[in-house]
Amino acid sequence: MTAVDLVCLDVDGTLLDSSGGIPDEVWDELGELRERGVRLAICSGRPAFGVTLDYARRLDPTGWHIFQNGSSVVRVDTGETRSAPLPEHAVRRIVAKARRTGRVLEVYTDFEVAAELNEDRARRHAELLGIPFHARRFDSLDGPIVRAQWLIPHELRDEVLAEPHEGLNVCPSLAPLMPDTTFVNMTAEGVHKGSALATVAAAYKVPLERVMMAGDGENDVGALRVAGIAVAMGNSEPSALEVAHVTVGHVDEGGLLEALALVR
Repeated sequence: MTAVDLVCLDVDGTLLDSSGGIPDEVWDELGELRERGVRLAICSGRPAFGVTLDYARRLDPTGWHIFQNGSSVVRVDTGETRSAPLPEHAVRRIVAKARRTGRVLEVYTDFEVAAELNEDRARRHAELLGIPFHARRFDSLDGPIVRAQWLIPHELRDEVLAEPHEGLNVCPSLAPLMPDTTFVNMTAEGVHKGSALATVAAAYKVPLERVMMAGDGENDVGALRVAGIAVAMGNSEPSALEVAHVTVGHVDEGGLLEALALVR
């Protein structure tokens, strides 16, 4: 029995199993926690639109949720945000790099995304997010840019991570439904899932020691470090396993139900 007032959940590899589904038993358990007064929040690298917004509304339709690796913090019923934009000079530098190298780059506001290249990875990622794909110029977005993201083959990972990223927090992540792709997420310096988790906990006046975070990826490490109860899925990357307080089963073997049972 662990006292928990806020449960934060990564999406890919945690809430979603490797087929992209969420078992009915998981939704039932989350519904019981919500009825008991536990706040539930998405804590994902995904944006606050498409199918991920549907997940957030089903988890907590009047609550705060964490998107885009912490750069986008959105209350889904009102659209209010507590987000952190990228420095303008960093956006200019990243866009120039994308146009020079021909790499697939996505640039996000809280509620929109732009990718200039009509490439397979960009199209598949839009499908994964549950949105139509339309190539559009980065400067066509309306509103502050909160995140940029490279979609690259795994063999480019080390090269891209070794490049200068002044003013940015850079973190790679994976998605089981795009196994050939490394996502290199770029948020403002000091902005990550952990900083956003602290923002949401403060909005609810919940002490961090009464927050559970469940995740599986390197981009979950910041949130796992600050949560009072840090749960790594059995399918987690080594960096997440290293910082977790508890490791549960693989997502495909009921691991999330094990994690949620800890708050009973």
